[in-house]
Amino acid sequence: MISFTAAQLDTWVSLFIFPLARILTLLSVAPVFNNAGLSGQIRLVIGLAIGLALAPALPPMPAISPGSWLGFLVLVQQMLIGAVLGFTLRITFSAVDMAGELIGLQMGLSFATFYDPQTSAQTPVISEFLGLLMLLLFLAMNGHLLTLSVLGESFKLLPISTTPFAAGGFAALLSWSATLFSAGLMLALPLIAALLIANIALGVLARVAPALNIFAVGFPVTIVSGFTVLMLAMPYFGTALERLYERGFDALAGVIRAGGGLP
Repeated sequence: MISFTAAQLDTWVSLFIFPLARILTLLSVAPVFNNAGLSGQIRLVIGLAIGLALAPALPPMPAISPGSWLGFLVLVQQMLIGAVLGFTLRITFSAVDMAGELIGLQMGLSFATFYDPQTSAQTPVISEFLGLLMLLLFLAMNGHLLTLSVLGESFKLLPISTTPFAAGGFAALLSWSATLFSAGLMLALPLIAALLIANIALGVLARVAPALNIFAVGFPVTIVSGFTVLMLAMPYFGTALERLYERGFDALAGVIRAGGGLP
């Protein structure tokens, strides 16, 4: 008769439950994987498949019972690490969303919104368009595969242990979060400059011809000008997003190293 000891069962359970907590949390936060089109069951199956693939290559697990209080703390720590990694990548996409917000505001299309199931809120159409474009470029450049590769490497730099996530990792995340504003502004800057020139021209026209209804003329002018500049900027948008992706993955690697106490 085959018998198993409690220590053996704890070891086998720990081999899957702790890595799975980090993997599933990352899949629920990271871009592409947290898409509303992917149900919870599909994400669970993907997480289990990734966990089974990574299990043979993982470092040795600590001798901790998953049912103990220490095991619960380790489980929460793995969920925290997965959330930090996913949120680091999420900032890259949020920068493009902010650029869309600024562009729509300058074009006068900030009121043109529709329900976005991804965020469960009303999203401006320009922001949604740029977000979809960024998502397609992310998939075209195998960003989802790079995300899984970084997830696998994180278990080497941040092994599952009782050592807490270093404060330097949170500091690196906060430092990277400044990109949400700087990158978003830089992406929207060409359209903001062009629309500023158009508004100045309309202001001068209103002074020269006071009888002209500037509100009736200015609204279509700013919309047409905005879409024209956006169309001209599309060929260069991919290069800018590629650099933003590179900075995002570099920041992700920096957060992992800082969280593990590495220089």
